[in-house]
Amino acid sequence: MTHGSTHAHEAHRTSMGVDSRKMAFWAFIGSECLLFGSLIATYLVYKGRSLVGPYPHEILNIPFTSFSTFDLLMSSLAMVLALAAVQRGDMKRGKLWLLITALLGLVFLGGQFWEFSHFVHEGLGLTTNLFGSTFYVLTGTHGAHVTVGVIWLLTLWIQALRGKLGPGNALTVEITGLYWHFVDVVWIVIFTVVYLIQ
Repeated sequence: MTHGSTHAHEAHRTSMGVDSRKMAFWAFIGSECLLFGSLIATYLVYKGRSLVGPYPHEILNIPFTSFSTFDLLMSSLAMVLALAAVQRGDMKRGKLWLLITALLGLVFLGGQFWEFSHFVHEGLGLTTNLFGSTFYVLTGTHGAHVTVGVIWLLTLWIQALRGKLGPGNALTVEITGLYWHFVDVVWIVIFTVVYLIQ
C-alpha cells in the first residue's frame, strides 16, 4: 500500500478508529430502528381493536410466512459468504453469493406480493379495519426496504461482473451486508409480533 492510499484510507477513520462511512451507516440504522419501532408499537397499540373482520387468526398463513422467514435468514447467510469471498479476493464466489442473496430477496418479495394479493382477495384491504391498516403499513414498509436491498445487491453484482468490485471495495459490501442483516432482523421481530403472537 502506498503512502497516498494509506493517507486516503486514514482520512475515513474516526477518532475511535472506525471508518466514518461505517459510523454514518450505523447512525442511519439507528434512525431506521426508530421508524420500525414506531410502526411495530402502532401495530401493538391497535392490536385486537378491529370492529370488523377479517381478523389475524382468520387470514394469516403461518406455515407460508415461516418459509419466507427461512428464505430471508438464508439470504443473510449468503450475504456473509459474499462478504467473506470479496474480502479474500475470490470474486467468482463473491459474484455468486451476491446474486444468490439478491435472488433470495426476490423470492421473499414474491411471497409478500402473493400474500398481499391473497389477503385482498379474502377481503382485507388497507382501509378494511385497524388490523389491515397497521399490517399493510408495517409489512409494506419492510418490503420496500427489502426492495432497496435487492436493487443495491444487484448493483454490486453488476459492478463485480464488470470487474469493478474487489477486495478494495470490501467495505462497500460490508455496509450493504449491515443493511441486509438489519432488514432480516427487523423481519424476525415483525414475524414474531404479527404472526406468532396472536
